[in-house]
Amino acid sequence: MAGGGEYGDDSICRAALREAFGDSSDSESDAPAGVNPRAGRGRWRWEAVAGIRGLWLCAAFLSADEQARLLAAIQREGWFMDANNQAMRFGNLPSWAVELSTLIREAICVGDVNVDVGAEMTNEDEDACPLPSDLLWREPFFDQMIANRYNPGEGICAHVDLMRFDDGIAIVSLESACVMHFSQAEPTAATGTSLDTLKQEDAEPRKVPVYLNPGSLVVMSGDARYLWKHEINRKPGAQLWDGRELEQHRRTSVTLRKLLASPS
Repeated sequence: MAGGGEYGDDSICRAALREAFGDSSDSESDAPAGVNPRAGRGRWRWEAVAGIRGLWLCAAFLSADEQARLLAAIQREGWFMDANNQAMRFGNLPSWAVELSTLIREAICVGDVNVDVGAEMTNEDEDACPLPSDLLWREPFFDQMIANRYNPGEGICAHVDLMRFDDGIAIVSLESACVMHFSQAEPTAATGTSLDTLKQEDAEPRKVPVYLNPGSLVVMSGDARYLWKHEINRKPGAQLWDGRELEQHRRTSVTLRKLLASPS
């Protein structure tokens, strides 16, 4: 996958992370309590999605055991009863969602970063970070959550998340694999980005497919958050990957976002 993106001050971010968590060769005893850099760096690998600045995928974010525990925690909430398939929470999130947010930040801090520059793959690119430092270290990291449950055939229409939410959005996928498609959207006043940044080559919008396996994490910021719509079409024949149609099962997702501060 290709990374594109202008990282700018993110080299400072990566330097700060190395100072805080150490390099992979550092002793584990030097890491903050509860953080195992060696385990994280071997387990979490970030890929920058080709052609979309600010879109990052961590395919092995949650282990099978962690997925099962997260699903059990969601089930205990009792949200998906009487045909209800969505739950939203604002402000104080459930303890498991707070822990999930902490794990996302940890994965960004200590995970390996792969950036495809042209034909060259640069491992552990020092200037690449899945989130800009101002988003990574904001408090709270996230204060809004949506849990969704989709039956086979159910998905989401193409959309850009509402402008009431800040930059930096995370989506965790559970149970069924799927393909999420990204297509370019018209810029809005909130993005501060001109039309010149968009490539409008064809009348038919260009779509970038991203494979979301169970336990994967997608992080969107900058262009990916504001200038690209995302959708999941799970109708028959729409879920294709590597030349074959994916078998669809029930899918659960958790989306974490940060509300913008109210104008004073």
